[in-house]
Amino acid sequence: MPDSADGVLDGLDPEQREVATALHGPVCVLAGAGTGKTRAITHRIAYGVRAGILQPASVLAVTFTARAAGEMRGRLRQLGAGGVQARTFHSAALRQLQFFWPKAVGGEVPRLLDRKIQLVAEAAARCGIRFDRNELRDVTAEIEWSKVTQTVPADYPAAVVKAGREAPRDAAEIGQIYRTYEQLKRERGSIDFEDVLLLTVGVLQDRHDIAEQVRAQYQHFVVDEYQDVSPLQQRLLELWLGDRDTLCVVGDASQTIYSFTGATPDHLLNFRTRHPNATVVKLVRDYRSTPQVVHLANGLLTQAKGRAAEQRLELVSQREAGPEPVYTEYADEPAEAEGTARRIRDLIAAGVPAGEIAVLFRINAQSEVYEQALADVGVPYQLRGAERFFERPEVREAGVKLRGAARFGANDALLDDAVDLPSEVRAVLSDMGWTSRPPAGSGAVRDRWESLAALVRLAEDFAEARPAATLADLVAELDERANAQHAPTVEGVTLASLHAAKGLEWDAVFLVGLTEGMMPITYAKSDEQIEEERRLLYVGVTRARLHLALSWSLARSPGGRASRRASRFLSGLRPGSGAVAGRRTPGAVSGGVERGDGAAAVARRPKHRSPARCRVCNKTLTDAGEMKLMRCEGCPSELDEALYERLCEWRAEQAARSRQPAYCVFTDKTLMAIAEAVPGTESELAVISGVGRRKFDRYGSDVLAICAGEELVGASEDGSEDTAKNSSEK
Repeated sequence: MPDSADGVLDGLDPEQREVATALHGPVCVLAGAGTGKTRAITHRIAYGVRAGILQPASVLAVTFTARAAGEMRGRLRQLGAGGVQARTFHSAALRQLQFFWPKAVGGEVPRLLDRKIQLVAEAAARCGIRFDRNELRDVTAEIEWSKVTQTVPADYPAAVVKAGREAPRDAAEIGQIYRTYEQLKRERGSIDFEDVLLLTVGVLQDRHDIAEQVRAQYQHFVVDEYQDVSPLQQRLLELWLGDRDTLCVVGDASQTIYSFTGATPDHLLNFRTRHPNATVVKLVRDYRSTPQVVHLANGLLTQAKGRAAEQRLELVSQREAGPEPVYTEYADEPAEAEGTARRIRDLIAAGVPAGEIAVLFRINAQSEVYEQALADVGVPYQLRGAERFFERPEVREAGVKLRGAARFGANDALLDDAVDLPSEVRAVLSDMGWTSRPPAGSGAVRDRWESLAALVRLAEDFAEARPAATLADLVAELDERANAQHAPTVEGVTLASLHAAKGLEWDAVFLVGLTEGMMPITYAKSDEQIEEERRLLYVGVTRARLHLALSWSLARSPGGRASRRASRFLSGLRPGSGAVAGRRTPGAVSGGVERGDGAAAVARRPKHRSPARCRVCNKTLTDAGEMKLMRCEGCPSELDEALYERLCEWRAEQAARSRQPAYCVFTDKTLMAIAEAVPGTESELAVISGVGRRKFDRYGSDVLAICAGEELVGASEDGSEDTAKNSSEK
């Protein structure tokens, strides 16, 4: 943990430091893949807290996954900024809804649906429409899209046309099912995941008293992955903010890949338009990938079009050179899978851990052939996006057994020979079938073993981080992770779709099935849809740290017609496909900082406090008294004693008029700070600690007049002086 506020800034690059010290809102951080955006924003929050500028309980950091929120809370604790709320939009909204529902509506919050697809099926049946499971899943997704874009059932058909969206069934039918689904929810007093946001928005819009209570609690907001915000989430964010601009957003338009769920980069792209005075920081130093991988990533976006492409970031690798990306053409899909599996086996033999290797594909249906190929060569794997870790039956059973051992372990013979926390866990789980060596083959037995092995590794890591931890401490950690869905990593090659890979990284990445019709996918028709497919491949490329392989097959099965061709996105990148792209072109954005046009005007308004630094030695101040004086107690004082006496006399008069103690006007330390700084302008007075907006508006003109040596005349009833009249007469 850093020993001071300044220590929080150690190790940050210049742009990351700009983010960390830009505590005035609004701030927009354009952060390329691998540029340390999470590091920058967590250090920003921690620096603000450690410097005494931000109160931990007043900060709400919003992420898009429970895992990311858990990781952010962990990082903030390590930096000495515990107590900051880091939550998903839904988690934060549900918490507020549960707290305010009795006051706003009365009674208990409606029951949250576990699985909406069952109710959608019932709504379809009531409408006389039958679906297979895949169609039902697609219709459920359409209802979710409608709700996050704030589209009501009657408007769904028109909204689909306007959005250029291809409905899975007749739009009128889906609108009818959507309407019936909402009716069924009302009849049964239940709500779904999207209703959590909609109802919270409704409460905050209709009840200004509740909105003000929320705003009094949360005064500073940080939003990660801002390019993925939906219109409904943006509306909720606006209601949280009110008329304030204490907002920091972080995103990369080139990583917008969830538009099918209602996400849009428009809020990120238009941020500067909505906030002309915003500070914009661009992070382009890529610490994740080698120059070879970064060159390919930059080249991939060279041909990109549209608004997102206009603000693309030109990444600059900070790592040493590595191997060139490998492009491979195979005769058919099984050959591609077998070749990929052999290369993975060779990498593991060369020392690359299996858990640091990923095979990424466009759709989950492509995974089966790779699962079989990896099993055939004896390489362990995990399929990402399957059943959640803590919802697996064996993990739930393990939790029960570990909890029992924590309570009654002294009487458990299984633990007699255990010497530390990991050995206790191994002993408990051995009773469930865990062994030091995995079972042969794949299937349910292997899946069960992998889950238990992941718990053993988690216990080992936990004990290493906290040597004095007990089994009860581990159980508490498991409960917290279960609540946050923060699963440990199963040791094995990761198989995942490109969408599921977002936010992750590996030493070696294999991008497979890169053919026309799969990348871009067949149903991507419009220019916007094609560009999103390109961004999806860009996300895949930027997951790789060192090794990157891209492959495609000419036929689906052995002996089939070789009618396929490589993805158009690889043209100009792979050898033999034309000139190699990747040079900077007009529109590419380099790193740096841009100050808003309204920054000077904002500086004159005492809306925010800057980090307090000693005027003499420039050290960040955290002691309240030192912050008032804007100097360390031990640094020399430049107090104008005559001015200080005049300010004290003026304060006594103000206190007598308003019938309140003198310190309610200004404290002694604040008057000393003013007498030391002798401000001559509004902005110089506004930055002095203790001069808030209210006091500035009420007393600012008086204080500046006294500092200028002017005589005050015409005291008003509320205690202010008519200095404007005095000045005009002069």
